[in-house]
Formats: sequence, C-alpha cells, structure tokens
Amino acid sequence: MGSERIPLGIAFMITSTILFAGSSALSKWLVATYPIGEMLFVRAASALVGSGLVILPVAGFQVFRTKRLRDHMLRGISQSCAQSFLVIAFSLMPLASAVAINFSAPLFATVASVVFLKETVGPVRWGALIVGFLGVLLVTSPGVDTLQAGSLFALANAVLFGTVTVGVRRMTATESAETLTMYQMVFLTVFFAAALPLGWVTPTFQDWGAMVVNGLGNALGQYLWTRALHLAPTSAVVPFNYFTLVWAMILGFLVWGDMPSAALLAGSAIVVGSGMFLLWHESRGR
Repeated sequence: MGSERIPLGIAFMITSTILFAGSSALSKWLVATYPIGEMLFVRAASALVGSGLVILPVAGFQVFRTKRLRDHMLRGISQSCAQSFLVIAFSLMPLASAVAINFSAPLFATVASVVFLKETVGPVRWGALIVGFLGVLLVTSPGVDTLQAGSLFALANAVLFGTVTVGVRRMTATESAETLTMYQMVFLTVFFAAALPLGWVTPTFQDWGAMVVNGLGNALGQYLWTRALHLAPTSAVVPFNYFTLVWAMILGFLVWGDMPSAALLAGSAIVVGSGMFLLWHESRGR
C-alpha cells in the first residue's frame, strides 16, 4: 500500500480527537438539561446541514451514488447506537473516565482488521496497543465503582466504535470520504429524529448555538477521521484516538472541576506514550 500516507493520516486523526473531545464536553454539558435524543438530533441535523453546504456545491448529488447502501445503513445504525451509549455514559460519569473506557476500541478495531481485512499487525503494533490498553485499565482503576451502568454504556460504545472503524476501512475501497460523511449524517439525523417524541425541552438561544457548534465540530471531526482511514491502515491511525483522553482530562477539570487522580495521570501517560511510540515506529518504517 505504497500510496498510503501514514503521517498525514495520523495528523488528521489527532485533529479529529481535539474536535471530538470538545464535542464530548459540550454533549455532557447539554445533556444535563436536555433529553439525549433531542441533543443528538440537533447535533446530527447541524452536522448534516454543515456537511451539505461544504460537500454538495463541489460534489453535487452524485455524492449519493453508491452500490453499498446497505453498508451505509448498517454503519448509520451502529454509530447511532454507539453515540447514544457514549452520551448516556457522559451523563453518568466523569468525562475523562468515559473517554478512557472508550479506548478499548483500538483493540477491537485491530482484532477486527486482522479477522476481516487480513491486515498484518506486527508484534511492535500489538505490543503498543496492549501497553496502551493496560494504561486504560490503570486509568479506570477497575473495582466496584467501575461496574456502574455508565461504564457498561462506555464499553458498549467502544465495541461498536472499534468494529465500525473496520467497516469504514472496508468501505473506503469504493466510497469517498464525502460519500461516507453525507450518508452517515443523513442516517444519524433520521435515527435521532425518531427519538424526539420521547422528550423535548426548547433550548435557550445560547444552547441552540452550543448544539449547532457541537454538530459542526463533530461533523468536521468525523470527516477528518474518515479521511485518516482513507490514508493509512486502521492499526496505524486508530491508536491516535488516545489523544482525546488528554483533551478530555483538561476539559473535565476546567468545566466540572474533575481533578485527575494519580492513576488517571499515570495511565494516560502510558496511553499517550504508546501512541507516540507508534508514531515513531511508523515514521521510521517510512
């Protein structure tokens, strides 16, 4: 796969982590006041409109031409469930803890890439991923409190997110990042619209703005995330989702006063260290 540009894919992935962490913080803040379905619908609809304004003038409605409608639909259902689970987790536990549990996703993604894509994952990558996961275990400090409902929702999101990553990787063989983005936003908007009858609280002007910004930031993050998978192997770029944890800790402290524990800091250092080692390994390989 000589045409793949791993460093650029990594750069896109890291940028997406900044956007996702900001979106996660906004989601946690908003869901304290508004129903989950409502917040996710406004976020998805804003992302759909924003994506459409950028993509459609260039690509036109040809962007919706596909022979993989079923795959797009399955991805939409899976990501709708994953996003719902994650926001529920945010509502039940500290931001950094929920994000940390989500970092079992790269392991699921790597295993799935071996099984479904027949990708070769060498011992160095396996080692870095396993060390990163041990860091996640240190962050979550498994004990009685880890078995809360919030943790289970976060883990369910991680499993779905990991498998969706591999599904998207397979789809990039025939689908452009623009097609993947537009179909995702359409299906997410439709799915979350179905949840609106379950509850609606009319947002204030400021909160409308926060929901729209949340959607636009999330859309840009999804686009960069998808482009990263176009440019490099799953197992090379997905570990850089780890950087989301750093931003989540900073935001958790600034907004909610969540003081990082020694275990959280030590585990995060291990997680980020494994990600940086992978960056060095990939660069040296190039």
